[in-house]
Amino acid sequence: MKGVFLDLDSLAASNLDLTAFEGLLDEWKTFPLTEPGRRLDNIGDAEIVVTNKVVLDDEILRSAPALRLICVTATGYNNIAIDTARELGVAVSNVVAYATDSVVQHVFALILAHHTRLFDYSASVRAGDWSRSNQFCLLDYPVRELRGMTLGIVGYGELGRGVARIAEAFGMEVIVAQRPGGLPVRGRQPLDDVLRKADVLTLHVPLLDSTHHLIDRQAIAKMKPTALLINTARGAVVDNQALAEALRRGIIGGAGIDVLDVEPPPADHPLLAEDLPNLVVTPHSAWAGRQSRQNVVDETVANIRAFLAERRRNRIV
Repeated sequence: MKGVFLDLDSLAASNLDLTAFEGLLDEWKTFPLTEPGRRLDNIGDAEIVVTNKVVLDDEILRSAPALRLICVTATGYNNIAIDTARELGVAVSNVVAYATDSVVQHVFALILAHHTRLFDYSASVRAGDWSRSNQFCLLDYPVRELRGMTLGIVGYGELGRGVARIAEAFGMEVIVAQRPGGLPVRGRQPLDDVLRKADVLTLHVPLLDSTHHLIDRQAIAKMKPTALLINTARGAVVDNQALAEALRRGIIGGAGIDVLDVEPPPADHPLLAEDLPNLVVTPHSAWAGRQSRQNVVDETVANIRAFLAERRRNRIV
């Protein structure tokens, strides 16, 4: 049986242990990346395809008759034509709960950077403001403690629960929004109520039709003018243009964004503009702790072994 990894570089695999792939199949091919026009050539007659973000759409799946299993090295699988895979009898698996610690610490890195004014104070020191001060400290920027703040969570799965645990340790009040488009769940609040109450709003939902631009211009307008928006989910869950406009106008207090609606983003992306205040953008790196990336490898290998043994594991289809 033949297998191919279409975009190994997406895992920054140079410091990972990939030996578990050895001997798993009769033949393995790996590509650092796969351009759209090279997808069918790189897949060839492989029966198992491993991919992170390469788009395997209806046309590609119908043009790869040997394909039996697609392993997505991520939780999200919106780059795969799932309905076509189901029709063709192609199994699809993903990986889950692999980056909880990495994502949760990144969420709080963004929250703490904002509320401690970390980057403002660092820039001020580098500019010589502390050296010129007539006091032993600089207090030019207001610092806020997290204790007593309300954290609103949209998406209460593995990551949302992980964030909630740490928030409670900081003394924050945690409120959870109803699943967008889902049935009411006891203890959860309507999204509009969460938007109005939250001092910090953090997003942990997949990108679906029901969550696309979930946080749009109208949603942002309902938030507190001091509120902080955190997005480590998917870029298009937030209307990026609307967020840029809201930051310029001071409609909300700030944002910490790890994902954009186009990745990699064009240089003129609205959230990369230099005039946006109180914004930190990181390059989709919340998940990228070394152990998290190794977990992806190990889970993918386990998914392939399960498939070869005719067992279902982490199966979407």
